[in-house]
Amino acid sequence: MNDDVDSDGPRLGEIGLQQFAPYLMNSIMGAYNGALREDLLKLGLTTPKMRALAVLSVIDGLVISRLAVYAITEQSTLSRALDALESDGLIRRTQDRQDSRASRIWITDEGRSVFDRIWPTIRRASERMFQGIDPAERTAFVNTLQKILANVRQDDF
Repeated sequence: MNDDVDSDGPRLGEIGLQQFAPYLMNSIMGAYNGALREDLLKLGLTTPKMRALAVLSVIDGLVISRLAVYAITEQSTLSRALDALESDGLIRRTQDRQDSRASRIWITDEGRSVFDRIWPTIRRASERMFQGIDPAERTAFVNTLQKILANVRQDDF
């Protein structure tokens, strides 16, 4: 047995999956991504491609390493998605002015158009998650998520 394990705290069986926040968050995001999958496929998108376009629609011109953090995608997975997005004309790459080894990623007009077509589906899936939840509860929940993210985030932005 590992001596680093806190044997004084409750075990998962005592907490229960339905009271364990990481399990609930993963379940929610799995269902959310599943709800989007069919509509994404109609546009030739995968979850990593959609996430990249979503981030770029808000923060354009990111270097790949930062885009990977915002898109919550492993850099190797994101690189493959960006190759496909670039060949479809949805993004373009430019060399970073400060670091010639790095590329900056820009959404094209066509990429923005594709994202604009999927946005209503994304928005509806998000709204569906909050059905029957008071706006004040939703605001408090989002504020709590922002605090949790600050606690676990390992990047500097």
